[in-house]
Amino acid sequence: MESDKMNPKVTIDLAKLRHNARVMTEKCNEYGIAIAGVTKVFGGRPEIAQAMIDGGIQYLADSRVENLKKMKDLSLPKILLRLPMISRVDDVVKYCDISLNSEVETIIALSQAAEKQHKTHKIILMVDLGDLREGIFDSQALKLALDEIKNLKGIKVVGIGTNLTCYGGVIPDEENLGRLIAYASEIEAVLGTKLEIISGGNSSSIYMVQEGRMLEEVNLLRLGEAIVLGTESAYGNVIPGTHQDIFQLEAEIIEIKEKPSIPIGKIGMDAFGNKPSFEDKGVRKRAILAVGKQDIGTHAIRPVNVNVIILGGSSDHLIVDITDCDMQHQIGSTLTFDLTYGALLSLMTSEYIYKQMNDTKPRP
Repeated sequence: MESDKMNPKVTIDLAKLRHNARVMTEKCNEYGIAIAGVTKVFGGRPEIAQAMIDGGIQYLADSRVENLKKMKDLSLPKILLRLPMISRVDDVVKYCDISLNSEVETIIALSQAAEKQHKTHKIILMVDLGDLREGIFDSQALKLALDEIKNLKGIKVVGIGTNLTCYGGVIPDEENLGRLIAYASEIEAVLGTKLEIISGGNSSSIYMVQEGRMLEEVNLLRLGEAIVLGTESAYGNVIPGTHQDIFQLEAEIIEIKEKPSIPIGKIGMDAFGNKPSFEDKGVRKRAILAVGKQDIGTHAIRPVNVNVIILGGSSDHLIVDITDCDMQHQIGSTLTFDLTYGALLSLMTSEYIYKQMNDTKPRP
């Protein structure tokens, strides 16, 4: 196949992705929890999102309107995860069924855009439970916001949500999610209606589902990492029955040389303003791969071959130690790496990384 010659690349096993989505949806559905599959990590590519749909997710969720636009022909309701930019409200209403909101001014603009498009745009109000990213911060602010938006036309408040772990590292638990439920009751009292959605967070909330501790009122989770990597993000544990190798990086070797393990000369800053340090292991066999920080950022990747040691890199190069590898590598051969969420996000965004989708099993 021509795609086999394209490097560097991320390979994507769609069958394994469907499997992970199915594992997560079946587990969460046992507790009455629907899943919004987060698609931003793979740039909203419709063919990858379809694999998640085939696995049973009930919503598509992304931070970028552009990605939701790519998926406009997919049948599930679409949620905008990042708070809408007031300059983009027309597109938000056009391409998103639901958006997460915390600013009254933006909600008013969404109302006006929805009326202009003869639509009703659905709103999930976000509350901040201590992680200090987005969200209304207390009961008084929530009441003031509700007083301003409760009679707006063109919008409908359908739910409440929160984000935990992403910024402040605050782990979901019965106490903070209990406050989410209390806020939900306040909203229902003001609006005089039952909320359709109580969204109790992201992949960091999965451990509570696994342990049977999730509050029964929570009926939606927004899951990216749990599906695409098979790990929960509160403690970084593997989720039983899932695959961790759905997405892998393959990078081509462009140089193999034996060199000292410590640079020769006075050490200053590297290309990114850091002063590196080195351990003297003598002369080692080193390989340079045609991928770099422009593609991966500073995020961690893990060699599939445990005898490969990542030494470092620059914008366009990844330098590894292959001295202890059993197999003989040569110029033009490739090394394979498992990915963290941050690395996957960067690689799938990079236009210099080829994306190869494999499907080892037919769709259901």
